[in-house]
Amino acid sequence: MASSLPDLPTAILFDLDDTLISAYGQPRAAWEKVVAEFADDVAPLSQSEAVDAISAFALEFWTGTQAHHKKWRLRLKDARREIVREGLQRTQRFGTAGPDVDFVHQMADRFSDLREEELTPFPGALETIDKLKDRGIKLALITNGGTETQRPKVTRFGLEHRFDHIQIEGEHGFGKPEEEAYQHALKILNVAPEETWMVGDNLEWEIAAPQRLGIFAIWHDAYRHGLPENSEIKPDRIIHGIPELLPSTD
Repeated sequence: MASSLPDLPTAILFDLDDTLISAYGQPRAAWEKVVAEFADDVAPLSQSEAVDAISAFALEFWTGTQAHHKKWRLRLKDARREIVREGLQRTQRFGTAGPDVDFVHQMADRFSDLREEELTPFPGALETIDKLKDRGIKLALITNGGTETQRPKVTRFGLEHRFDHIQIEGEHGFGKPEEEAYQHALKILNVAPEETWMVGDNLEWEIAAPQRLGIFAIWHDAYRHGLPENSEIKPDRIIHGIPELLPSTD
């Protein structure tokens, strides 16, 4: 399928988190760092038990319905507080009252701060965006989440001048995988689905959903996890780094 396409399309839609910047991948490693800072507070749990409990509930929490997902990704800080509280409570090691609320908030907020501190562009990602822009490719950034979380990233990494259109869920009222999220970007860029690529790390939001509209969908498997076994979602192309989007002559 890819061989019948031109080297580059008319337009490319990009996801932000864990596509252009390393953001929320590898959450367990981040929780291990945070829990180590609060080792005394998680007692009677060991650090590994606390990480296991929080990680297990986080996985459950973020596999809810789309409505649940949208509600909480617009309140990410509150979501992490709920994940810590319920994750620890389910261990039944903190009594009927559960873990101390102040401690829960402090630890969850430290996780949020750490995630922000560790944000960094993937190697060559921003340089690739610049090269695509120089070649006249129309570019849009489509990111889910609240304005207070996502807009600072746009500013921090100097993305305003790199994209023809920046679309933040909290500012527009719709986000992936809603069809309106892609259709709005296509309309703004004045391009058709068949002349557009979508690049992202989420198989449902950035692969399956845009494919249903006729957009060529490229999965950025930055952490080299590989497709889940028996995945029904089949990306049109898989890359492990954003520079792979450029023709080999670049």
